[in-house]
Amino acid sequence: MVITWVVIAVHIVLCVMLIVSILLHSGKGGGLSEMFGGGLGSAAASSSVVERNLDRFTVFTAIAFAFTTMILAIRLQ
Repeated sequence: MVITWVVIAVHIVLCVMLIVSILLHSGKGGGLSEMFGGGLGSAAASSSVVERNLDRFTVFTAIAFAFTTMILAIRLQ
């Protein structure tokens, strides 16, 4: 039963991280990443690297979230 509570805690943390990382992406309107330097245009040469790393982080978080969802579905049957 302790493992279930640990997985639930990890699942909640992943949920918040996934929401934040999705909101940080710049979309058509710029997104929240403009607040952190993503909207500087040509002045920030490393913004593409930041966006690429944010993409990787979001994909990793989504995969981990899906994994914990499956574990919880199995454990809570």
